[in-house]
Amino acid sequence: MTSRRTALGAVAALGAGLFPAGRARAQAEPAAGFPDRPVRYIVPFTPAGLTDIMARLVAQKLGDAWGRPVVVDNRAGGNAMIGADVAAHAPADGYTLLAITLTHAVNVGLFPQAPYHLLQDFRPVSILGSLPLVVVVPQASPLRSLGELIAQAKTQPMNGGSSGNGSPPHLGLELVRRVAGAGANLVHVPYRGGAPGVTDLVAGNLQLMVSNLPECIGQIKGGRLRALGITGATRSHQVPEVPTVRELGFPGLEITNWTAMLTNAGVPAPVFERIERTTLAAMRDPDLRRRAVDGGFDVLGWDADQSRGFLQAEVARWSRLVREAGIKAD
Repeated sequence: MTSRRTALGAVAALGAGLFPAGRARAQAEPAAGFPDRPVRYIVPFTPAGLTDIMARLVAQKLGDAWGRPVVVDNRAGGNAMIGADVAAHAPADGYTLLAITLTHAVNVGLFPQAPYHLLQDFRPVSILGSLPLVVVVPQASPLRSLGELIAQAKTQPMNGGSSGNGSPPHLGLELVRRVAGAGANLVHVPYRGGAPGVTDLVAGNLQLMVSNLPECIGQIKGGRLRALGITGATRSHQVPEVPTVRELGFPGLEITNWTAMLTNAGVPAPVFERIERTTLAAMRDPDLRRRAVDGGFDVLGWDADQSRGFLQAEVARWSRLVREAGIKAD
């Protein structure tokens, strides 16, 4: 298995330009008729979630461009690894696409024995969009600023919720622990999903969360939660009055959730290039961009090279945090 993955990784890294001319000509033929049947877009999460919403927006535009259906196939479970494993073992013909998020980058460190290798079995097509997280406390909390929260976490016991071990909100909480030097003062309370944690935070059973913004935006706007800082690089259009953690002097708290499209690393280069080209065109579509922004996304639509570098950096960053913080799977 290791040698197969190594070989796939080498092929993905070399790219189309290094294939011998004869092989490139031989691979050009499949792209000419691609796709000639429906394409499957695996989303390893339940329907109606944020990843599913972006996938369906992109799938519609790809289907329109290709004149063939692009069918979203929800394969939730196993910390988002069930769907990824199905995609990893699908034929390397371009007819199977995979939606991933920050969760999959974290899984590399969290599940070292996973049945697939994210960076070797897959090739990124595009980082499609990102979603900021937000540091929030109950409205009744005496903490009025991010600086006050960091100071309290350093000296007093606090509890913080997340949507599960290794989830983006858990990683955000671990960043708070590190920046504050909180150590054992900050107790992590994992939930099965973001909504139950937000509910407990509103009720005052938790003292803070680093929540996915879409999961708590209603509570912020309704005055039931106080937002102390956005963890993305820029302010969110949904709550433009909330400064970023970098503006507030805490760049170590920066974390962004994101979603991307991948396909099998062995897909012939001409087919891959057609998928990439059509996807990037879809991400420039005004209707898609408007609907994605309305859903809370910052639309990115990066090309394959930029996306590959980003994914490699995310895997390295979060694998290191998983290891240093001793984060274990549920």
